[in-house]
Amino acid sequence: MYGGDEVSAIVVDLGSHTCKAGYAGEDAPKAVFPSVIGSIDQMEVDENDNSEKNSEPKSKGKRKLYVGSSAMGYRRDHMEVLPSIKDGIVADWDIVESIWDHAFRECLLVDPKEHPMLLAEPSSNTQQQREKAAELMFEKYQAPALFLAKNAVLTSFASGRATSLVVDSGGGSTIVAPVHDGYVLQKAVSASPIGGELLTDCLMKSLESKGVKIRPRYSFKRKEVRPGEFQTVDLDFPNTTESYRLYCQRVIASDIKECVCRAPDTPYDDTSYSNIPMTAYELPDGQTIEIGSDRFKTPDVLFNPSLIKTIPGMEGSVDIASSARGLPQMVIESINKCDVDIRRELFSSILLAGGTASMQQLKERLEKDLLEESPQAARVKVLASGNSTERRFSVWIGGSILASLGSFQQMWFSKSEYEEHGSSYIQRKCP
Repeated sequence: MYGGDEVSAIVVDLGSHTCKAGYAGEDAPKAVFPSVIGSIDQMEVDENDNSEKNSEPKSKGKRKLYVGSSAMGYRRDHMEVLPSIKDGIVADWDIVESIWDHAFRECLLVDPKEHPMLLAEPSSNTQQQREKAAELMFEKYQAPALFLAKNAVLTSFASGRATSLVVDSGGGSTIVAPVHDGYVLQKAVSASPIGGELLTDCLMKSLESKGVKIRPRYSFKRKEVRPGEFQTVDLDFPNTTESYRLYCQRVIASDIKECVCRAPDTPYDDTSYSNIPMTAYELPDGQTIEIGSDRFKTPDVLFNPSLIKTIPGMEGSVDIASSARGLPQMVIESINKCDVDIRRELFSSILLAGGTASMQQLKERLEKDLLEESPQAARVKVLASGNSTERRFSVWIGGSILASLGSFQQMWFSKSEYEEHGSSYIQRKCP
């Protein structure tokens, strides 16, 4: 038994943008940090370099890996930024191990041997990926027990519903998954590669085409020349990699997006939104920029992916624009693939989750579009927590509630079961 006062389970939600980790039974994750890491090939590292800050590097073969917000915020020569998750699948297990190490040992300060682990996983996770996660948790971390739970089920659970349609829009993608009686209906899951990171790139390229230069924080220094008056001095670091420069620019562009963007009430078109009032935003280097129609155009990409084609510099994403469907179409398509008996219930409990879903007016716009496009008999209701933190962390919160329930304790996949049956047994224990 792993419940009660003895020992808390650890809940980990590794998304394509951030990793969330903390104790079951708590309201919010203790650790939230980027799920990308910095990597330097050992060949390029001066072993006598003592300029490391904040985080010890993790050595993996011939490279050093830097994990966590403070480590990623510190510029290093030749440091490449690598993703842990790509297209919803683990891109590199070494990186995932480093992220888990950082979460357990540096953020939560726990010994994984002493805590059952609940890992959130995407609805489309493959059996191979699940078995690898189980193998690592039991072999490397010696966890006493493990449970893998689907993101959509945890979101549904966090809102207190056994049946719902979960629209999870995160950093790397948007996934629409129907949940019925606590299980994901796999045949009706609908996915799109449009997520927060693509929207950030759209906004950044659009601003660049209008002459706005987003300078990474490491590339300048501000000095106070007179009280209240600052001078900005450019700094030159020729050995900075392109991937790190882009990472730093995206951090700033993402903040601009979260501060000023909102989903438009009606489908975006240049004529209607050309005279929209400008909103000011001060960049870290002190320059104030004015943002107009881009505030509405960027979020509308979720509803109308073909808008990507109209943004200068986004030519590389034209394939996405051609193949991706808008949010309302994905929702209706997903519901139509479910049994007729539950469609009405799904239409009336559409749950918004994920960081991108926290955007202002997104709930209202999705509901409006669905009312226009769905069957007349359907009572459309889009639900979203009023608290953006709850929306952003809904998967983790669902895991926290689930892992702390007394009735859940017999569900764990224990280490002894793993030793007896092997990693493939995870399919039976965590369907």
